[in-house]
Amino acid sequence: MTNVLVVDDDFMVAKLHSRYVSATEGFRVVGVAHSGAEALRAADRLRPDLVLLDVYLPDMDGISVLRELRAAEERDGRPSVDALFITAARDAGVVRAALRAGALHYLIKPFNQAALQEQLRHVASVRARLAGLSEARQEDVDQIFGTRPPGSRELPKGLAPHTAELVERILREHDGDLSASECAEAGSLSRVSARRYLEYFVETGRVEVTLRYGGTGRPERRYRRIG
Repeated sequence: MTNVLVVDDDFMVAKLHSRYVSATEGFRVVGVAHSGAEALRAADRLRPDLVLLDVYLPDMDGISVLRELRAAEERDGRPSVDALFITAARDAGVVRAALRAGALHYLIKPFNQAALQEQLRHVASVRARLAGLSEARQEDVDQIFGTRPPGSRELPKGLAPHTAELVERILREHDGDLSASECAEAGSLSRVSARRYLEYFVETGRVEVTLRYGGTGRPERRYRRIG
């Protein structure tokens, strides 16, 4: 079970994010904070595994909060907490600062439940892979950091580099998100094959997923290339 501390200055937003987290299998909210100082106290008391951290807080920015957490970990020898920024801050300098401070990912508001849950599952995947490693191969490191090129030879069994390159190009050239069926049509692939590659890109952090709800039936998964 992954214990989560939710940090957001807006009480209603914090409540909403807490509900999203609680609805995700393997995650539970152990605390909520609405300021930087409150977040630091809660992290010290609760020792969460993951902090959902806003940038805009009333007393200090979220980047500074994460830096304080890292300093406390080094000073006190406590286990490192993972951090996922969920914020409306779009400035590239802020994104770089979050990355350099040690954030796992950066999710821009507004987003829906599915988008946050996809990132939570990615966090769980990274934590599980690290926990199971005694010695890392380059393939393991590339998957953890999401740096494996889509067309590399390190693809999972059953996926071909040239098809991965094709699907990646379709994503890059498409304006907006697209479904597996739309991707399949654009690349003259089967829908099942297109979805396998799209889901692979999701797992490696190159594609994000949202759900589109229609009148009846299951929601449609929509894929968008990150960056």
